[in-house]
Amino acid sequence: MLLKNLRDEIETVLKHDPAARSALEVVLCYPGFHALLYYRAANWLWRHRLLVLGRLVSHLGRMMTGIEIHPGARIGCRLFIDHGRGVVIGETTEIGDDVTLYQGVTLGGTSLNRGKRHPTLEDGVIVGAGAKVLGSFTVGKGARIGANAVVVNEVKAGQVMVGIPARPMGEPKGPPKPAEFLPYGTPAEGVPDPVARALAGLVEEVAGLRARLAELEAAQETSPWPRGEAAGGRR
Repeated sequence: MLLKNLRDEIETVLKHDPAARSALEVVLCYPGFHALLYYRAANWLWRHRLLVLGRLVSHLGRMMTGIEIHPGARIGCRLFIDHGRGVVIGETTEIGDDVTLYQGVTLGGTSLNRGKRHPTLEDGVIVGAGAKVLGSFTVGKGARIGANAVVVNEVKAGQVMVGIPARPMGEPKGPPKPAEFLPYGTPAEGVPDPVARALAGLVEEVAGLRARLAELEAAQETSPWPRGEAAGGRR
């Protein structure tokens, strides 16, 4: 089972990272893969109540990879940690299958209690670079968290979240098709340029003012009063 999981994780890297050219390269050169090796060992120790030893293995993994995964976290199959530097996964985090995390992601807690205080990421979630998901809520299946977003509330399945604090962009689209993959969790197509949108608004407003001015000039031309009287009233 362990060997199958490792093989699946190597294949996941090859599938999602065009820079990876061979399984050997993944095994030797990918810190995200190394971090999972340390996590699997630390988690086994943690589940067998060897808590300090589990934390020690986890700490060694953090030193070697720059990725901090608490041994108490629950992680499914085929997790892809791309680049990885600065990733933090808290103790009560739960991660489903086929989840992708980019560098600088924090799956953190906002409470000091010892219960569930970290997020749950369901299958197929993508969390973009620098994003923070903070709290004990659920991020639904197939959701996308854009780069540098700060998420503090529950996210619906298939929802795209962007901004600080994160807000939904459009309606949830449901779980993605197996062949679909959105790098960094940030849609790059079909998103309106904010500058172009602002300029379009100004153009539309100017067009409206011109139309109104034309109406006023036409009304003044057909007025029975002389131009001066129409403007200042009869004397």
